[in-house]
Amino acid sequence: MNSDKSAQPVNVILREKPVPPGDYECCESGCSPCVWDTYYEDLNTWNAEQKALKEALEQAADTEQRT
Repeated sequence: MNSDKSAQPVNVILREKPVPPGDYECCESGCSPCVWDTYYEDLNTWNAEQKALKEALEQAADTEQRT
């Protein structure tokens, strides 16, 4: 076990992957923003969060292996 007192536990809030809108949710009238626009923005944000979390976990694992 690591005795380094500077290491702090990290609280991570995991969001569920965004769900695409149902066929009935888009009126196809060119709304701005469309439910699909909102979905893709949320999906891009979720993907970025997942990438950052993966990188942080890999960095923590590398740090743990070195100690």
